[in-house]
Amino acid sequence: MKRFQFHPCGNYNESYDQELTIFETDFGRFWTIIGLVALFAVIPFISSQYILYVINLIGIYAIASVGLNILTGYTGLISLGHGALFGVGAYAGAILSTRVGLPLWISVPAAGLITAGAGVIFGIPSARLKHLYLLIATLAGQFIVEYLLVHWEGMTGGANGIVVTRNTLFGIDLSSDRRFFFVIFLCLVIFIWIAVNLMRTKYGRAFIAIRDNDRAAEGMGIPLFRYKLLSFSISSFYAGFAGALFAYYTMSITPEPFNLWLSIEFVAMIIIGGLGNIPGSIFGTVFIVALNEVLSHIIGYFMNVGEAGMALTLAPLKEFVFGLVIVLFLIFEPKGIAEIWRIVRSSFRLWPFSY
Repeated sequence: MKRFQFHPCGNYNESYDQELTIFETDFGRFWTIIGLVALFAVIPFISSQYILYVINLIGIYAIASVGLNILTGYTGLISLGHGALFGVGAYAGAILSTRVGLPLWISVPAAGLITAGAGVIFGIPSARLKHLYLLIATLAGQFIVEYLLVHWEGMTGGANGIVVTRNTLFGIDLSSDRRFFFVIFLCLVIFIWIAVNLMRTKYGRAFIAIRDNDRAAEGMGIPLFRYKLLSFSISSFYAGFAGALFAYYTMSITPEPFNLWLSIEFVAMIIIGGLGNIPGSIFGTVFIVALNEVLSHIIGYFMNVGEAGMALTLAPLKEFVFGLVIVLFLIFEPKGIAEIWRIVRSSFRLWPFSY
């Protein structure tokens, strides 16, 4: 009898370690290293001051966006208070720097921990609420934080805000955009690495189980309330850390930026980028920040050429454009830009054959 020998075509996992690996092939590791080299050795030296400013904002917002994706994309808990938590981190970092006198490398993580505590308070309603009701509860938290930032003048400075002057790290002056670039993106890389590895642990798998079917997860022995609070605290730590970096980077903060619209932008970032996808958070952040800058330039152009009426007409369209973009992504690509990127990568793998 003739015997046939079969050879596997593709990647097959023979152990749990292989299944949990971040990079399946050396090809992925190679391009990751190339990307990191380009990020740190090329981009900060070829970018103009304005472009570098926009890139730095993308890096700061991306840290907070990754945190919200852990909460909403992986755990299934919707929040409209992420902008408020971002503000809590910004004010905590500024207060620790100006009034307590802590250096940046202590005050920024400490601000993240303080914000994580605030996030636990945000997450308490998740014990009995979910979906739309939890969304309303976090919205209430957003308004409460906004009120405190404006009216607790003894702590926050009220409408005048706080000016951060201790903008150094281990004696290195970080007042330039290029120097702060390395701090921001080193933190971003570390936080992405933590988030990716978190999803490979039992905690990350518990988050996903709660998102997919919370009753089944509870039946399997997962304590829902404990893990929901853990997800809120991790997400809030990301937001607080990013907010503190924002305070040090801008060197002056007021309550205006940390409003409901900022929370909506964070939600838009993870929806457009891809829910439950860490790289999707980065894609969504780039898209939203770039869209903000384009709309601002369009309005500024009409103001400069004397068409003030046209500028005033276009200004309210910002909200319309954001809503339209979200709706279009939900209709035509609900998995976000991350899914488009996955299809593009697969097309290159199968080239010259069609996907």
